[in-house]
Amino acid sequence: MSAIPATTVPGARPLRVALMSFAHVHAAAYASLLQAMPQVELRASDPDSATSPVGERRGQDLADDLGVAYVDSYAELLAWRPDAVIVTSENARHRPLVEAAAQAGAAVLCEKPLATTLDDAFAMQAACDAAGVTLMTAYPVRFSPAFARLRELVTAGGLGTLLAATGTNNGQIPVGDRAWFTDPALSGGGAMVDHIVHVADLLDALTGLTPVTVRAVANRILHGEKPEVRAETGGLVTIGYAGGFIATVDCSWSQPDSAPTWGGLTLQVVGTRGIADIDPFAQHVGGVGPAGAVYLAYGTNTDELLLAEFLHAVRDGRAGQPDGGAGIRSLKIVLAAQESARTGAVVSVR
Repeated sequence: MSAIPATTVPGARPLRVALMSFAHVHAAAYASLLQAMPQVELRASDPDSATSPVGERRGQDLADDLGVAYVDSYAELLAWRPDAVIVTSENARHRPLVEAAAQAGAAVLCEKPLATTLDDAFAMQAACDAAGVTLMTAYPVRFSPAFARLRELVTAGGLGTLLAATGTNNGQIPVGDRAWFTDPALSGGGAMVDHIVHVADLLDALTGLTPVTVRAVANRILHGEKPEVRAETGGLVTIGYAGGFIATVDCSWSQPDSAPTWGGLTLQVVGTRGIADIDPFAQHVGGVGPAGAVYLAYGTNTDELLLAEFLHAVRDGRAGQPDGGAGIRSLKIVLAAQESARTGAVVSVR
């Protein structure tokens, strides 16, 4: 299923969309989707590519591969006066880019996690609020039809009172051409930073409950032979919510390098009247071919639906969802999990 083109409005001028950085693995996919949308003009800039490791294809070279108009600096990109900006830089570099985009009057979609510190996240939200522009957090799994059906079921009382949930977000370790993911100085951490947030956001949207405590353990046993890995590669997190609801999250980089796809996300929810499981990325054809394992996805492109929501929000002059508040709430859980893994204590979510 494909999204209805997000920006098709009779007589409307094209939306100017700026892509700030090619650092994130999703940047190229976003660029391809945006180029296929009518009434969208896309430009990109990736000046930090000059200091990226040898072998990473970024900057002008990647823009040329993608057929995207490119400028050399963020200042030049924002001087183009974009209507919307998508920030896909390294996690630790989100704040200055979001603040600059807001100051330029552009709505912002920022990759997850929203930031690596709460101070940065609050400052980003404050900058967008002051400028009167929307801030969205890139949580595409929110748009999965499986999750939408689960929300309908829970809202209708089909599971009764919710008691617990178990979530997994396992993937391949993001080394190779995007090794910054394993550098805490740029990413803010490892597998916990990368993978807690998606499950935490789904639980936030599903239950509306306030997280109260977090207990986490982590290690670097998986992929420990890789010298470039400087962060945790495995993690298990337990979150206690107001009212007694409990969730556990396996957030490990546990897919082997030879896996045919990056990984996947699952969620099981238990209530007094039943149990429901979702696997948003299950729709695929698998098998073995001449080059090894085969994975051909045919399900809904949730990235496309995320972009559609963002651009619709820009057109309509409204706040897009999931918003910056959602990004802040899930970041609080990540930071509490990091503290718990470091100290061995149960940590209150602040």
